[in-house]
Amino acid sequence: MNIELAQVSRWYGNVVAVNDVTMTIGPGVTGLLGPNGAGKSTLLHMMAGFLAPSGGTVTLDGTRIWRNHEVYRSIGLVPEREAVYGFLTGWQFVLSSARLHRLPDPEDAARKALALVEMEDAADRRIETYSKGMRQRMKVAAALVHEPRVLLLDEPFNGMDPRQRMHMMDLIRAMGTAGKTILFSSHILEEVERVAQHIEVLVAGRHAASGDFREIRRRMTDRPHLFRVRSSDDRRLAAALIADASSGAVSLTEAGLEVRAVDFRRFTWLLPRVARDAGVRVWQVSPADEDLESVFSYLINRSG
Repeated sequence: MNIELAQVSRWYGNVVAVNDVTMTIGPGVTGLLGPNGAGKSTLLHMMAGFLAPSGGTVTLDGTRIWRNHEVYRSIGLVPEREAVYGFLTGWQFVLSSARLHRLPDPEDAARKALALVEMEDAADRRIETYSKGMRQRMKVAAALVHEPRVLLLDEPFNGMDPRQRMHMMDLIRAMGTAGKTILFSSHILEEVERVAQHIEVLVAGRHAASGDFREIRRRMTDRPHLFRVRSSDDRRLAAALIADASSGAVSLTEAGLEVRAVDFRRFTWLLPRVARDAGVRVWQVSPADEDLESVFSYLINRSG
C-alpha cells in the first residue's frame, strides 16, 4: 500500500508546522529523519488520519485518509506521546485494542501481538510498573494487533535498552521485507541508517531530501567529498592527485591521505588510474563523510 502526500501543509495560527510536502511512502521501511521540531509528528498524525491537513491531500492507495474510518483497518500508529493507561495490565491494553478493531478472535490476536514484541512474561503486570522501553513495546503490540498493512511509528526506540532496540529493529526490518509499508520517525541518525531502506528528510517543516543516504549525499555536488586513502606510497600518490583539478585538497596524516574531492565522479574514475601510473598500490579507500550525521548537518545548514 502507498501513502501519498500532495502539497501537504499544516499550520497552527501563524506557526507553520509542515510546509508544502509532497512524497510517496511505499512498501518496505522508510525512515523520516529530522531534528526535534521539524514537523515529523504532525506529518505522521496526518498520515494516520488523526489530524486534518490545512492544505493539500493525504491518501492511502488513492483514497483520502482524513475522516475515513475504513483506513484504520489498514493502518497502525505508534505515537511518541504516552498512549497507555497505567491502571491496565499489558494484556488488558492490547486486548482492548483487538476488541476495538472487532477482530473475530481478539484473545488470539492479542497473544500473537504480545509475542511479536516479546512481552508475554510481563503481560499480567500493570502498565504503570513498566519501564519506558516496555511501554514502548506495549504500544507497538497494540498497533500490530489487527495486522495492519501500514505501520507508522513516531520515535519508536525511545527508552529502549540495547537488546530491546535490536529486537525492535529486527522486527521492523522483517515486516518491511514481508511487504508491509513501514514509516518510522527519528532524530537519531544511527537508527535510520541501520533500519531504513529509504529516507525522507524533513527540516523546519519542509521536505529537504529523499533517497538512501548515499544517494542524497552524492546529489550534493556543491560540497566536496572527503575520502581517506591508504597506499604503499602516500607521498607519491598525493603529488599525482594534486595535479588533477578534481582533488581540491590533499593532506598527509598519520592514518594516510585525506583527499577532498570537488568532482566526485571524476575522482572515483581518476584514483585507480593515477595510482597505476605512479606505481602505487592502493590498500584502502573509505569515505570520511558518507554517514548520516554529515548528510543531516549539511541539509540543516542548506535549509536554514
